Amino acid sequence: MNSAKAIVGLSLLLCFSSAGFAQNEPCTSDARFSAFDFWVGDWDVYANGNPVGSNSIVKHEAGCLLLESWEGAGGSTGMSLNYFNPVSGFWQQVWVSAGEYAIDISGGLVNESMVLVGELYNYGSGETFDFRGTWTPNADGSVRQFFEQVNPETSAWEPWFDGRYVRKDTDSTL
Repeated sequence: MNSAKAIVGLSLLLCFSSAGFAQNEPCTSDARFSAFDFWVGDWDVYANGNPVGSNSIVKHEAGCLLLESWEGAGGSTGMSLNYFNPVSGFWQQVWVSAGEYAIDISGGLVNESMVLVGELYNYGSGETFDFRGTWTPNADGSVRQFFEQVNPETSAWEPWFDGRYVRKDTDSTL
């Protein structure tokens, strides 16, 4: 019986280490996985010139994943996983905040901006809204993050958050 388990275990090990399951080209050598790199870093975040929080975006899993960790000035928190899916050809973001809402959006580069579209789920009300996020790198090294949701009464896109990300290691002016 132990030899049968050993054979099954060895077979599984060989199967999962074979070329069929190995990553042939790491994410670091495929430029599509770097399209959102302008957002990587430690940031102070401002809205209307006022500090609203800080954010850290770090590359993980050999460059295949961006992990976002948000801390709002008022105590809110949230995290997102961001990755490029080479099968669909789209970037995907899944965001979850502590008891407030979740966001599930996907898309890609439009000109110089990362534009992701999908849905926002409000935990409190149980409502779902069409949602769009646009991240645009600025010439001074800052990044504009502009979120919009569709107003269910007018079906029009309306601003939800308009923030400016300033790197913590720079002295960019607001």
